[in-house]
Amino acid sequence: MVHKTMKQTSWIKVAILISLFAVSSCREIKVKHKDNVAVYNHTLATILVEYASAVYLSDLTDLVTWTCSRCGDLTEGFEIIELVVDVQRCLQGFVGVAPNLNAIVIAFRGTQGNSIQNWIEDLYWKQLDLDYPDMPDAMVHHGFYSAYHDTTIQPGILKAIKRAKGLYGDIDIMITGHSMGGAMAAFCGLDLAVNYKIHNVQVVTFGQPRVGNTAFASRYSKLVPNTIRVTNKHDIVPHLPPYYPRLTQKTYHHFSREVWLYEAGFDTLIYPVEKVCDDSGEDPDCSRSVMGNSIWDHLEYYGVELGDRTEEGSCRIVMDPRVATYQVEDAEGNFILSRDDPSSSLVKMKTESRISSNFI
Repeated sequence: MVHKTMKQTSWIKVAILISLFAVSSCREIKVKHKDNVAVYNHTLATILVEYASAVYLSDLTDLVTWTCSRCGDLTEGFEIIELVVDVQRCLQGFVGVAPNLNAIVIAFRGTQGNSIQNWIEDLYWKQLDLDYPDMPDAMVHHGFYSAYHDTTIQPGILKAIKRAKGLYGDIDIMITGHSMGGAMAAFCGLDLAVNYKIHNVQVVTFGQPRVGNTAFASRYSKLVPNTIRVTNKHDIVPHLPPYYPRLTQKTYHHFSREVWLYEAGFDTLIYPVEKVCDDSGEDPDCSRSVMGNSIWDHLEYYGVELGDRTEEGSCRIVMDPRVATYQVEDAEGNFILSRDDPSSSLVKMKTESRISSNFI
């Protein structure tokens, strides 16, 4: 009897291990939902997170030539069309074409310059103070809205999209970003859908904060349905600004659809889970089920480092002088690096000493 019990226990352990292996080794997860909602694709998310990581880098030479330390692996062959830098506000984004996705990829940089702790503190005090056009009762976070709409970022990105479509045709557009870059990605997706009637737009963000109230979230989900917000474990930023369920109209509210990354299991049998949440935007069984108290969980998604920890407290830009020939600068020092023929190879330029400029 004891032998039989031990044998059953062994088979149970084997079954558990097989199940865990099947979950953790899966390369792609596709979950189908009703019409007009996003479908999560694990492989696509792991590709786009590399773009969200690369856009943080300060070495613009390595970015525009796509030879940076974060510019390989799943993003190999990417062709930058324009790199937009708002020096005054320490904002950065790029537009290019990814052959393996057959899509235009747009990436926005997240919080840079001030420490992440100070930026998180600011999120508590920002108020819903801006009406969004053509969206009754919708209000948005003024800072996130302005970072995209009221800077050199929007016109630079729109110009690059027009060029990309002229070069490659009406291919899909995929927009990504981490942290505040995720908020800017969401506003870019909405801008393209509402103001430019472009509907083959997909948005995938990582560690994105809430950006608007309930009315905004509801309208956004209908206008940009192909949107995925990936959250990670106890990442603090998706919990901010705070959500108050009893203040239906005024509270900040996430739009759908969330995919929550966390770990499950017991003892040494710990395995990763990618949970596709409901379409409410505030699924109580996803990231809202845990305390959002970790900055470290904010800085790594799918094992990819996000942010730039090398120069905390500054907004550093490094650029080889020969790459500056591709630069168009405005009166405030903000600029766009534009490639006339992105399909041609731009050889990485190396010099014994590089010029570090535009420190703010």
